[in-house]
Amino acid sequence: MSSKRLGFFLLLAPLVLWLGLLIILPHIDMAIVSLRTRVAPREYAPSLDNYAAFVTEPLYLFTFLRTAVMSILATVITLIIAFPISYYIAKIAKGRSQAALFLMCLVPFWVSELVRTFGWIILLRETGVISGFLQWLGLADQPIEMLYNDAAMMLGLVYTSMLFMVVPLTTTLESLDDAVIEAGYDLGGTGPSVLREIVIPHAMPGIVSGCIVVFMLSLGNYLTPTMLGGKDSLWFTQLIYSQFIVRFNWELGAAFGFCLLFASSLIVWGTLRLTGQTLERTMGEGS
Repeated sequence: MSSKRLGFFLLLAPLVLWLGLLIILPHIDMAIVSLRTRVAPREYAPSLDNYAAFVTEPLYLFTFLRTAVMSILATVITLIIAFPISYYIAKIAKGRSQAALFLMCLVPFWVSELVRTFGWIILLRETGVISGFLQWLGLADQPIEMLYNDAAMMLGLVYTSMLFMVVPLTTTLESLDDAVIEAGYDLGGTGPSVLREIVIPHAMPGIVSGCIVVFMLSLGNYLTPTMLGGKDSLWFTQLIYSQFIVRFNWELGAAFGFCLLFASSLIVWGTLRLTGQTLERTMGEGS
């Protein structure tokens, strides 16, 4: 074997081991577990009952649909907030201000998601900073509980995912030549028309890339819905956790996990088809 080929295999070995041991093999094992039903304490039979339960049980299906819709909404809100921020960082801010703004987006992610979520709890709880400030201004005559509802959960999801939308958008917008934007104005274009005809089409790979990442992070998030949405938040990952950890029903939990994987992959594929993007172009230009 030549030294070049040996070097190639040595470089490839960590990736193969990582994919094989941490992704492929666990998924194969989970697929096997999801395709069986417990008929006795230590006896199992091949069955599709777990997947049938997902389709036929209204609570399971409703929880998944609610999770998907809320994740899509969180993705849209994140995009609406992140796009002007990214455009300002990429095309308007210069020098140190550009670096400072990007650092401000990055700093919150220097701490764990748990710490950031506790920060929102401190702000939004009944005796928190925001409630106290509203009472001090005279806008509220008693403490206001802003936790444990869909609005607080949505706020946490958007905040948690913001960086993953800003980075691909900023990277893509930086590659847009300023002369192209100036030419659009010189040809009689207005701000909205230049944005619609030049900026957004150029930024589309970054938009799709950021939306895919944010959607997948929101769909699979467990900590934020549990801590900010409360026990009645009805998030699909909570059902998976409950089946694995609380009820020890690994068969149904594994089936739920694969249903989440299949459905999210289908939604991502549909998004790529609707936007006319390919996965290779999106991940290449949006990273």
